[in-house]
Amino acid sequence: MQEMPAEAGHTRLVQVHFDDLDPLGMVHNSRHALFVERAITAYWQEQGWSMDRDRSRYRDIHLVVREFLVTYREPIRGAGEICVQFRISRLGRTSVVYEFQVRSADGRCVHAHGRRVQVRVDPESLQPLAFSDELRETARDLL
Repeated sequence: MQEMPAEAGHTRLVQVHFDDLDPLGMVHNSRHALFVERAITAYWQEQGWSMDRDRSRYRDIHLVVREFLVTYREPIRGAGEICVQFRISRLGRTSVVYEFQVRSADGRCVHAHGRRVQVRVDPESLQPLAFSDELRETARDLL
């Protein structure tokens, strides 16, 4: 996967807390996925998405992560703000592929990059379902 240009996609500042750090004072590797989840979820919540069907603008509320790939480049040292940059590289019938970078708050340093694949599913059968037209329309801003 190639690096995204700094101006591509959407960016979100995310707070790194003390409990995100390992004994060496660096962000523990498992926390990068959490930062990406927080950034993408915040974006969709701003667009009217909610896990509560009665409050959500979209019917697409049951989504599962199929794949999460992270490549680490430079450690994040200490607490503070970082920037998560993401975009959709592919929007299929039932799945969406996000590319992301975890960057320093000023955007100069890429700490990690990767991809996240998510699938819309029926909550009872867990079988894939097609995305709604409403979600597709909003997702175009991230393509």
